[in-house]
Amino acid sequence: MSDAGRKDLHTKIGEGITPDSTKSTQQKVTETFTDGTDKLARGLQPDSQKGIGQETSDKLGRSKDREVHGSSGGSILDKTKNALGLDKH
Repeated sequence: MSDAGRKDLHTKIGEGITPDSTKSTQQKVTETFTDGTDKLARGLQPDSQKGIGQETSDKLGRSKDREVHGSSGGSILDKTKNALGLDKH
């Protein structure tokens, strides 16, 4: 089960195992958009406020993102604060 406004694990798995070559352009655009909004929500909500399934899924997603993109970690919100200089006390 997913938290409100988030993709559930079944949807993520289904999108991942379906080859892109069999998806319509509309499906690809929709998945790209919903992936982006899901990642944004993943970064904005602390893990302590998530269901166990969503927390686990998000941790795996962050791990994959770091591996693929070489990220240093940290949430999107933290990175935005750093970029804007709002992280300074």
